Amino acid sequence: MALSPEMKKFAEPFIKEYRRVLRAIKRYDRIAIFRHIMPDFDALGTQMGLATWIKDNFPEKEVRVFGDNHVTFTPRVYPEMDTRSEDWFKKPFLTFILDVGNESRIADPRWKKGKFIIKIDHHPKVEDFADVEIVNTEAAAATEIVVNMLKNFKGDYKMSPEAAEYFYTALVGDSGRFQYSSTSEHTFQIAGELIKSGMNISKTYQKMYQKQLDDLYVTAYVLNNFKVSPKGVAYYVLDRQIQQDLKITTERGKENVNIFANIEGINAWCSITEDNKEPCWRVSIRSKEKAINGVATMFEGGGHAQASGAKLNSIDDLPRLIEELDKLF
Repeated sequence: MALSPEMKKFAEPFIKEYRRVLRAIKRYDRIAIFRHIMPDFDALGTQMGLATWIKDNFPEKEVRVFGDNHVTFTPRVYPEMDTRSEDWFKKPFLTFILDVGNESRIADPRWKKGKFIIKIDHHPKVEDFADVEIVNTEAAAATEIVVNMLKNFKGDYKMSPEAAEYFYTALVGDSGRFQYSSTSEHTFQIAGELIKSGMNISKTYQKMYQKQLDDLYVTAYVLNNFKVSPKGVAYYVLDRQIQQDLKITTERGKENVNIFANIEGINAWCSITEDNKEPCWRVSIRSKEKAINGVATMFEGGGHAQASGAKLNSIDDLPRLIEELDKLF
């Protein structure tokens, strides 16, 4: 089936890179796929989607996925990551790096041992570290780039319902269910291509957003303890003791951040979670319209215009964070 003009236009700057990726997949018998630490839907969905697509179309290849498991997405939405001894990495393999722009955030350092390295990302470029780099900051998700690439490959390749479901979770997750301003006509066309595979969209959403009874207590705590700044910045704080009382981990602290997304009078919203492993506080920031990634950069973070992450070395820095966000409104 012919691709839409929008999908062709999206691919134009990267056609040469797409060809190099396909040649690399064909050349290497062993392929390792990596992504960023503390993975989200886009990181895991793109990783598992690409791994499944390669296995479906090149069954003779050995494909492995590496990185940390997610505290709730694994194994509810995605299978557990592969574990391999150092011996596995001594033989030649192809490395994919997905959804991450800087080396320090790649989940497993053994990606460097790959004979050929391919990076595909939608974050602002921080540094070059791959043989092939495909970076498009206009994409709502890294998976949007990967699926566009797969659809532009010359050849008779299939998109199985399983691979499509993984890619779809990534697309939905990083576009905020198609609500963020990064969502474009092309984003929806990619979604349509995935749905054509025969995936069950209803079951996919059920898997992604299934909750447990204990999750209600976390939501109740957030609703009873959030604060709103004079300029409409809503935020909640989860220190270590509260996390222990609520039976959640640091990674789960941001799960309720979007509860404020459609509230009139709230312009931006944040979760501030004390890290149980490092002496810092993890911050997730979202907004309706204004770009908040500049503020995130001021606090050792960054990301997208309406969805970014940051870090506070002390909770005493929280007032300054809220003050900087207030300046935007």
